[in-house]
Amino acid sequence: MAQNFDDIQKLGKDNLDLAVKSFGTVSKGFQAIAVEVADYSKKSFEESSAAAEKLFGAKTLDKAFEIQSDYFKNAYEGFVAQATKMGELYADLAKESYKPYEGVIGKIPGAK
Repeated sequence: MAQNFDDIQKLGKDNLDLAVKSFGTVSKGFQAIAVEVADYSKKSFEESSAAAEKLFGAKTLDKAFEIQSDYFKNAYEGFVAQATKMGELYADLAKESYKPYEGVIGKIPGAK
C-alpha cells in the first residue's frame, strides 16, 4: 500500500512539474507575441502618420495618388510579413508547450 501511495505521490509531483514547465513556456511565448504585436502596431501607426503627412503636403493629384499607392503597397507587404512572423511564433509556441509532455505520451501504451 505504501508503495502505491509513493507511486501516486511521485506521479502527482511529475505532473505538477510538467504543468509548471508548460505554463512557463506558454507565458514566454505569449509575451513574445505581445511584444511583436505592440512593435508592429507602433510601426504601422508611425508609417500611416508619415503617409498622411506626405499626402497633405502633396501639390498635385498625381502626387497624392502616388503617395497613397506607395503607402498601401508597403502596408500590404508589411502586413503579409507580420502575419507570416506571427504564424511562426504561434507554431513555435505550440511546439515548445508540447515538449514537456513528449516523454509522458511516449510512455503510454499504444500512443506511438
